[in-house]
Amino acid sequence: MQPDEKIQAHLVSVWRESKKFLSIGGKEGMLILTDRHLMFIHKTQAKMKWWQAIRQRQVINFLKSKNTMIRHDGYNESNLIEDMENEKNTQLSFDDILNITHEEKEWGSILVLEYEKEGKLQKYQYSIAQDWVKYPAKEPTKYMKVDWEPFVQYIKDRQKFTK
Repeated sequence: MQPDEKIQAHLVSVWRESKKFLSIGGKEGMLILTDRHLMFIHKTQAKMKWWQAIRQRQVINFLKSKNTMIRHDGYNESNLIEDMENEKNTQLSFDDILNITHEEKEWGSILVLEYEKEGKLQKYQYSIAQDWVKYPAKEPTKYMKVDWEPFVQYIKDRQKFTK
């Protein structure tokens, strides 16, 4: 992340699952779109109380409007720089993304992302969870129906090449 980079969209309670054959489970995190990168943060310094409040506010926001180009109070560029110091978090430049699409499923909306990182082809789907079960493992039980189109278009408009 560069010092003059700005957050354009910030989504919490995002469930990421690999689209590989025989992959099981997923990870919860934040999906952050800046003016130059797409980042998935699943190791954050954000406080749990903040996370719970923002997650609830996001659900209410999506029930009113499906637009994914939203930002949340209490998390800014300096927080993002701090979180990106953890190498377990993913940062992609727009040109690293080989394919980005979105789909509507009966149960919710998904963002499908394909990219190459360190010579390996990665394919993930991202969805926004509304409700969770915590036992035996944390898993979403209900997903949100959102409009991924502005999110996808923002990235495609800034790529130097498109597939």
